[in-house]
Amino acid sequence: MNYLVGVSIFVLRIYNTLSRRIEEFKSSEEGIVKAYFCGPTPYDHTHVGHARAYVAFDFLKRHIISKGYNFVHVQNITDIDDKIINRAREESKSWREIADYYTKEYLEVLKELNIRIDFHPRVTDHISDIIEFIQTLIEKGHAYVAPSGSVYFDVSTYKDYGRLSGRAFQEEWRQEEEFLAEKKNPYDFALWKAAKPGEPYWESPWGKGRPGWHIECSVMSSKYLGSEIDIHGGGQDLIFPHHENERAQSESYFGKSPWVRYWVHIGYLTISGEKMSKSLGNIILLREALQKWGSPVIRLWIFSAHYRKTLDYKEESLEQARNLYKKIREIRDLLIRIVRDRPLEHSLNNKDLVLWRSIDRLWIEFNEALDNDLNTPEAMVHLNKLISLIYSEVINRELSSIALKALNILEKMDQVLGILPAREELKISPEEIDEWIKLVIEIRKRLRKKRIYEESDWIREELLKRGVKVFDSKEDTLWIRE
Repeated sequence: MNYLVGVSIFVLRIYNTLSRRIEEFKSSEEGIVKAYFCGPTPYDHTHVGHARAYVAFDFLKRHIISKGYNFVHVQNITDIDDKIINRAREESKSWREIADYYTKEYLEVLKELNIRIDFHPRVTDHISDIIEFIQTLIEKGHAYVAPSGSVYFDVSTYKDYGRLSGRAFQEEWRQEEEFLAEKKNPYDFALWKAAKPGEPYWESPWGKGRPGWHIECSVMSSKYLGSEIDIHGGGQDLIFPHHENERAQSESYFGKSPWVRYWVHIGYLTISGEKMSKSLGNIILLREALQKWGSPVIRLWIFSAHYRKTLDYKEESLEQARNLYKKIREIRDLLIRIVRDRPLEHSLNNKDLVLWRSIDRLWIEFNEALDNDLNTPEAMVHLNKLISLIYSEVINRELSSIALKALNILEKMDQVLGILPAREELKISPEEIDEWIKLVIEIRKRLRKKRIYEESDWIREELLKRGVKVFDSKEDTLWIRE
């Protein structure tokens, strides 16, 4: 993927889990990137571990989009699963109530995280597609029907099994333990699960049942993205068995390789160095984290770690991200004010030109870091350098053209960060205006106590010009907006 951006060349290099090396990225179709990311099984609340994966992938997406590519993003919702069924039993609810409730929450927090996805297919809306896919695998000799009515993928028919995860296909991993006796090989996996009493089911050529986990993503990804996908992403915990099995059944179905050009996997999240788990009681719900820190702070915190590395949830790290966000908002507001209030210059001296080029250089270095396997920690270094440069030189000079340059670069960086509000959202709310009026009134009251009446009268007149009428009494000062 090479083309000129100003004077720099965009060559994205990304780590491919399949090859275990960093490769130059090339999409299957010119100008289009087709991507699939494994979404949630909605049986419980979305937590910060989910957010880490979704946001890290969003950075990659935004970086590619910023270069002018059309990024088609599909992210599934697995709305039928053992976990959903078990949760429904625990709460004496229907499985659909559980799935719908947590799906709604997931979509809400995703929106709050400023993540936009093109399409969210749900498994239960694609049962007929899944049945057709399985039937083709049976006809091609890659799957078989067991006496119970379950259908299994015959791993021995796919010779490249294990390359994605590095696990030999002869290794006896035992998915669907209760059906082990009816499998040809212990490592064969279920495409279709025969119905159990009291569980939801759909009719199929093999009897009543429901889809296996792995087949769902193969079907929905290929339905919307075609037989060759550019990027397939997910957490590192999905490499085996989920993505290994997806790859096996999809390449067997299409009869070609690769089905996915680049496998991208996001690192784990820990809590103060420990794995997040219910047994340890250290699950941090995303909704609670958003309420405490806000979406921009969480996004900046996730940006601070490389997507393939473990990210540790620490209050200190999030506090640092909060302070950085405050600085970014502050300098953006200052730059906007300079650009708005000062006339545009029509010439710059040599010292100003050096500053101009330094700002440009930081933008190039920010991009180069992201081009290098999405190295967000390195990109953040250049973001911080830009902030320091703006504070130390740009704001002090108060040159409109230099401020506009810095503002444009800051907002271009935010195309990847996704943290700044749109400029039309920068207007002060009525509540904030009231707080400012109260502050001015308090200052005036203090001036009156010191008998500085000339200044307090001036404040009253200025407030009146702006539609705020002040009433003084012996005890207090009241005000209303006209």
